[in-house]
Amino acid sequence: MVDESGGPGGPSSRLLIEYDGTEFSGWARQPGRRTVEAELERALCVLLRRDAVALTVAGRTDSGVHATRQVVHFDTDAPRPESAWVRGVNASLPPTVAVRWAVDIADDFHARFAATGRHYTYLLLDHPVRPALLQSRIGWYHRPLALQPMQEAAQALLGAHDFSAFRAAECQARSPVKTLDRLEIAREGDMLRFELHADAFLHHMVRNIVGTLVSVGGGRQPPAWVASVLASRDRAQAAPTFAAAGLYLTGVDYAPRWNLPATRAPVRVFGS
Repeated sequence: MVDESGGPGGPSSRLLIEYDGTEFSGWARQPGRRTVEAELERALCVLLRRDAVALTVAGRTDSGVHATRQVVHFDTDAPRPESAWVRGVNASLPPTVAVRWAVDIADDFHARFAATGRHYTYLLLDHPVRPALLQSRIGWYHRPLALQPMQEAAQALLGAHDFSAFRAAECQARSPVKTLDRLEIAREGDMLRFELHADAFLHHMVRNIVGTLVSVGGGRQPPAWVASVLASRDRAQAAPTFAAAGLYLTGVDYAPRWNLPATRAPVRVFGS
């Protein structure tokens, strides 16, 4: 069995799933709340005819956050073709969660600790009128945002830094130091697309970065302010956490030796 230390164990399978997080209280199981983890565990128990299945995930998402590519592994000695895992699990999942593929994996694979990077996308509509059809799928800001100042400010965040100023108080990461090697912002009509890649992310890190950059794009702060916020290591210096609706986990990186199918997929939202 593979435990949280990443030690070797018995046979395991890996699933890649996507989900609309709107109606879920995030990934992690919570008493009395509907979560993606609980739904996936329930579906696997139905297929395996077991009372419990322990899942390990590449990264926990918050309430209302979506995923186009989320990686999960679990230990099993049940022999099934890979296609049967997909069809069988999906038959017991709600419509907003789906397994995209399943593979058998070496027993020393660990969905979390074998990952070398994570990709996130944030979609933001800057328009005077709030969205209706996409209200749970994108973030919204009521005024046009200036792209160039945000792009300039984002440069200060690239590289290895202590991101304590962008870390939620309840974050359980052992270290606030992360390496952010991609932070690109582009305009697509009335939509702004933020693309981020790092070795790992802190709790609320992406949403806090977006909120802080919006303060620059909206003209409330100059681009240089972002560097001072980062250097302060003080969460109170940054902008409020931005809405969860526009955030997507879009990929997880693994070494080629695992010989896995594609673990990245861009966000494609109707109307964007």
